Amino acid sequence: MTYTEMLGRRSTILKRNIGSMIRKQNKCGLSGQESNFYYSLLRELHQTEQELNAVRKDS
Repeated sequence: MTYTEMLGRRSTILKRNIGSMIRKQNKCGLSGQESNFYYSLLRELHQTEQELNAVRKDS
């Protein structure tokens, strides 16, 4: 598995986890700890996407 494939896979997993957190937030709301976890997932997704775009740009 190449670095680019690993970043793509990580991005897919993060998007799926964020989607489930959004559904939970819409259904019954998030606790404080869940909210912090949600925002950390968003930050990690943005960082992963930036790294993926940088790797693709260099190729």
